[in-house]
Amino acid sequence: MSYMTDYKRARGLGSAHEGTHHFWIQRVTAVALIPLGLLFIWPFAAALGEGAEAAQAIYRNGWNAFIAINFFVLTFWHLKLGVQVVIEDYVHGKGRRLRFLLANMYFCWGMGLAAVMAVVKIWLGA
Repeated sequence: MSYMTDYKRARGLGSAHEGTHHFWIQRVTAVALIPLGLLFIWPFAAALGEGAEAAQAIYRNGWNAFIAINFFVLTFWHLKLGVQVVIEDYVHGKGRRLRFLLANMYFCWGMGLAAVMAVVKIWLGA
């Protein structure tokens, strides 16, 4: 049984079969960010008021750097997915929607890469 109209069937505008995967990835990243957020903030909070050297010393520890990198990767992945849904729902026009989706992707990739590179730089002591 098909719920598509004849017009949609003829134009090929049926389901893309990607909505469930997108939904679950967004939920998994949200749940994973809870413990990662706590593990990221805990050592950072200990360095508050101590200066940049104390924060750098904390993130030179391999475990803290690993947690920070995973936190940033999942944060920007989750952000990309969430903003993508908003763009797909509320931006009209194919060309305009495509530009916004590309801007979202480039922004999230760029900020995520910058955050990861900053942590790696601290971790390696450069």
